[in-house]
Amino acid sequence: MKWVFKKNKKPILFLMIVLWFIAGLLDIKYEGLFFQLLPDFIQSYLAGVF
Repeated sequence: MKWVFKKNKKPILFLMIVLWFIAGLLDIKYEGLFFQLLPDFIQSYLAGVF
């Protein structure tokens, strides 16, 4: 399994970053845990955007 990561570091890293970004957007959209930890004024702004 190590050979997969040695040969394909950049595509795997890019995929992980993209998935993390999508997960963050979905957390904000559905008001998940990260969204609830934000201050109230940021929550109200993001709720207006999404």
